[in-house]
This record gives sequence, C-alpha cells and structure tokens, in this order.
Amino acid sequence: MNKLNKSIIGLTIIMAFGTTNAVYGQQDSLAVGRTFTLGEVVVRASKPETKANRVEAEQITSFAKTDVAETLNLLSGVNLSAVGARNEAMVYVRGFDLRQVPLLIDGVPVYVPYDGYVDLARFTTFDLAAVEVSKGYTSVNYGPNALGGAINLISRRPIKRFELDGATGWVSRGYRSNFNVGSDFGKFYVQAGISKLNRNAFPLSNSFTPTATEDGGNRVNSYNNDEKYHVKVAYSPDQRSTYALAYTFQHGEKGSPVYAGSDPQNSQLNSPRYWQWPYWNKQSVYFISNTAIGQRQHVKTRVYYDAFTNLLTSYDDNTYTTITKGYAFKSYYDDYTLGGIGEYSSQLTDWYGVVGSVHYKHDVHREHNEGEPVRTMIDGTYTVALENNLRISSRWSAQAGFSFNNRTSIRAEDALEADNRFTDFPANNNNAYNVQGALHYRPFLNHALQFSVARKTRFATTKDRYSYRMGTALPNPHLNAEYAINYELAYAGRANDRLDFHVSAFYSDVNNTILMVSNVAQDAANDRWLNQLQNAGNSRYKGIELGANYHFVPGATLGGNYTLIERKNVSNPDLFFTDVPRHKVFGFLQYRLSDRISAQVNAEYNSERYSTSYGTLTPAFTLLNTRVAVQVWRWFSVESGINNIADRNYFLAEGYPEPGRNYFVNLRYRI
Repeated sequence: MNKLNKSIIGLTIIMAFGTTNAVYGQQDSLAVGRTFTLGEVVVRASKPETKANRVEAEQITSFAKTDVAETLNLLSGVNLSAVGARNEAMVYVRGFDLRQVPLLIDGVPVYVPYDGYVDLARFTTFDLAAVEVSKGYTSVNYGPNALGGAINLISRRPIKRFELDGATGWVSRGYRSNFNVGSDFGKFYVQAGISKLNRNAFPLSNSFTPTATEDGGNRVNSYNNDEKYHVKVAYSPDQRSTYALAYTFQHGEKGSPVYAGSDPQNSQLNSPRYWQWPYWNKQSVYFISNTAIGQRQHVKTRVYYDAFTNLLTSYDDNTYTTITKGYAFKSYYDDYTLGGIGEYSSQLTDWYGVVGSVHYKHDVHREHNEGEPVRTMIDGTYTVALENNLRISSRWSAQAGFSFNNRTSIRAEDALEADNRFTDFPANNNNAYNVQGALHYRPFLNHALQFSVARKTRFATTKDRYSYRMGTALPNPHLNAEYAINYELAYAGRANDRLDFHVSAFYSDVNNTILMVSNVAQDAANDRWLNQLQNAGNSRYKGIELGANYHFVPGATLGGNYTLIERKNVSNPDLFFTDVPRHKVFGFLQYRLSDRISAQVNAEYNSERYSTSYGTLTPAFTLLNTRVAVQVWRWFSVESGINNIADRNYFLAEGYPEPGRNYFVNLRYRI
C-alpha cells in the first residue's frame, strides 16, 4: 500500500468519512436570523438539502478562520492555492480559478476588473454571516463570468434591540481585534463593524532548510496589515419588503516574500523580486431592495459602486529602500466598477415560478508607473437572464435557465506616441450565452437527488486582451469567451437526525480556453519570439465529492470530506495544470460540554500538486490544528489554539513555504 492510500485511510479512520461541510458541530441558534437574506442569490428550486456549499459564522469561529480563502478551504470541491510571487491567497472550485468563479458580497461583484482575480487573504471574516459557494448548477442570476460557479460573502444583520460582539487577541507575530454592533428597531435596523488583523511576519517550520534568500525563523517580508470598516442601514415597511444601504472600506498593506526554492527553470532563482504593497484598498457602496408586489411577485434591485486602488513597489534589493535598477518601479492601479442588477420574480401558480434579471457592469481600469501618464481601459458588460422553476409532483421538480451576455470594449489605450498621447486598440465586443437545466427528485423525506447540465461562459479580461506581458507577448483584443459544459449528479440526505451526508460526481468539458501560444511573431529588434494568448485550449475536469457529519452523542460531532479531481489538458498534454491536488481530505472531531467548554481538532491532507506547467511538483502534506474555548462569564469567553501542530514544512507553490507551527489566544465578548 503506497503512502497516499495510507494517509487517506489514516485520516478517514481518525477523523471520519466525508462531511457536508457546514453542520460542523453545534449551530448558533441565531445563525439564520443574523444572515442578511437580501444578500443571498436565491435559487428557487427543490435542490438537495445539503450544506456542503456553505460555511456559517459559527463554523468560521469554531475553525478559527480569519480570511475568506481559509474558510472556503473547509468545503469539499474547493482547493486552497497561492500566487507565491504576489503573496496572494486563491482558491480553485472544482478546478476553476477565480477568473471563472467570481467573488460577490451580498450578490454584488467585487473582483478586480483588470485581471478578474482578487486576493482572498485581504477579505477577513469577522463581520460575515456566511460564506457560500455555488457549484455545478449556478443560477444565471449570478450574472456573467460564472463559468465554474460563484462565491458569495453574506453579511450579517441584527435580530435584537442591541447586539455587541467581537474579539481581541494575539496571533503568532501579530494581533487581531474586531468589533460588531447592531440594533433592530422593528422596521429599521443598523449594523456596523470594525476590524484589524496585523502580522509582522509568519513563522517558518523548524524543518525549513535556509536558502540564499531566506534564512529561516520568521519569513522575510511576509507582513500584512488589514483593516475593515462596514456599516449598513435598512428599512422594512413590512415583512416582505426591505431596503438597505451599505458601505464597506478595506485597507491592506503587505509584503511579498522572496522566492526560496530550487527550480533552475524559475527566473526568480537568479533574479528575485523585492516587492511590497504599501496599500491595497477596496471600498464599496451598494443599495439593495426587495419590494413585494401582491402575494406572489417581488422586484429586487442592486445598485453598486466598487473602487480598487493599489500601489506595487519593486525595489532594487532586500533592503527595500532604493528604486534605481531597470526592474525596479512603482506601479499604480486606480479602478472602479459601477453597476446595477434588476430582478423580477413571480410564483405564477403553485407549481410554476419564474425569475428574470438584467445586469450591467461598467469597469474602468487606470494604471501607470511613476513618472508615466495614466493609461485607461473601460469595458461594459450586460446580461439578460431568465430562470424557470417547475414542481412536477410532490417528489419531482425541474429547473431551467438561459442568459445572454455581451462584453463591449468602450476604451482601450495602447502604446505611447512621441507626444505622450496613447494610441488605441481596435474596438471589439463579444457575445456569449449560458443555458442550463436541472432535474430534482426526493425519494424519501430529507433525501434528494439532483442531475444538472449547464453551459457556462467567461469573457476574456482586460489583461487577457491587452497586456504585453512585460514585452514578451502580443495583445489579442479579439479573444472570444471561454465556455464549459458542466455535468453534475448529486445526492444528499439525513438519517435519524444524527447523520448528514452528501455525494457528488461532476464532469466539465472546457472549450475555447484562453492559453498562451508560443512563437507567434518575431521581435527582430530584441532578437526573440513573442507569445500570444489565444482561444486554443480544450480540457476535461472530473471528480467526486463525499461528505458526512455524525452527531454520535449529545454535543459531539465527527465529520469530514473528501475530494478527488482530475484535470486533463486535451490540447497539449505536455503542459500540466497547476495548483490543484488530485486528492484532498478534511476531517474533524468537535465536542461541546454544556455551554461552557468546547474543543475541536481537525486534520487536512493534500496530495502533491504541480506548481509549474512544465512539471515542478510540491510535495503532499498533512496538517493538524486544534482550538479550545471556555465561557468564563456571561458575556466573555477565552479561546486558544494551535495551527500546524506538527510544524510541517509545506508548500502551496514551489519556493514559497507556508507557516510552520503558530498559535493564537483571543478574548471574545458577546452581549
């Protein structure tokens, strides 16, 4: 028996088999009430009643997850990854990256317009009611670019006249503090929060072998500082209509640790990057409303403005003081998105309902290096979507959706002329359509089966179409949308009020994939060949997800999940897909003694993964974590825990070691 099988079997025996990922022990009895339901994108169909795609606030606290990336990693079908050179936390959902799985807050898109990515480590969890992932059949009402699904961060709302909660504490090489307050006055409520997460560095494992750029101990240039402010006010004239206005401001700053690997083909082995972000800021203002019309109709709106600014500073050397060499620079982004979503739903009969929506998203990207003029790129994207829900009988129901999407380039500035004016890329636009259907069957009470097929699309980003890749590539303004045919068969059930379980099998046929094609044109001046992104890729993703939670005695829960995913590059089998392990296993044991003491231990196994397309591997790893909490007084509790108890030296990206053993202690308060 090989090491892989032994590791999987060992974790399975110790921590239990599978999980639905979000029942995770004792639920907060107020969890549902505290969820800002206007922020949910509701799919009105009789789907399997599994929580495999959702993590509630109580579970985020129980597993001591401070950012969205770590929280999402609790779910089956989701793999945590990292862009090491940029010190960014990413996830893959069934093999799809964040360009293909957009990030939303309360149903409002917040991903970065230029490249479609977002650093999930900059999004803390302290004011969230839930984190939800849509996989497989993803409603067309999520909007464009949800080729592989969507991630929605749902904010909280108060349910009492006065609520106050928060935590203050110490984490290895840093500290955290957050404070939430809310009041529900009946027809009005207000919710506000402030948080800060600061870390001067993270500790490396004692097993880390020092390199020329990293001597061990504290990881050099791994600091981060994240602050967040959020306020929301809402008015509900009756129980069926609500109007809410929210504002969020995030300030982040971070360093990017230098490459500390040994891959001879990695250019950073001999030419390391000395990068820091003095600021990484996001602010959002959005208005959401839900207006009831009679007993069977609703009109829902979302109007939003989302701004993103950052500064990337590239220094000469590891002193991080001077900017004089050719590769040193200061790069500024100043982006914003202005958009709106209108949604109409009607339950026309007891057995048939319809939901239609119109989306428009106006993305503006402005960039420049210090001393250069600002280059501007603007895209407009609109979507028209319609979803139908049909209850065939008490056991059978069906769902179908269609959307038309258009992305138009409004402005795209190219190279500088001698008089400091920009030329323009040619005008371009792209149409795409999504069509999908699902069939649901309930053989027994608390059991459900679903089969779905979905054709989903993703538009090329501004960076995909216009970037010269630092002089190594030709832009391609006329890139078409990628598309995938996603199939899913899922079963979920509950037995004896103790066992929750789910199983899913999925398959994706991905076409028109945007890939870099080598040697498409010669750069005679620099004696080299140039590359270009083209719609040249076809691939196949397939896998299974298994999960279960078992409440075997009062207060005790045993559970976990397993994900198998295989990705095949049909177009070019010699190029490997990166960042997703073939196997991932997660398990936990949680026990709560009355309302005073709770303890939890969890383990995670990841098999090896490719870190580069030419075959560099990062080894498999197993992590063990724990947390204990004690209620010391009516309003106060103390928690402490250890992450990576065994002090493993592990990597999500080759050359970028992750934290070794680290600790936290927090004082929590709730009124």
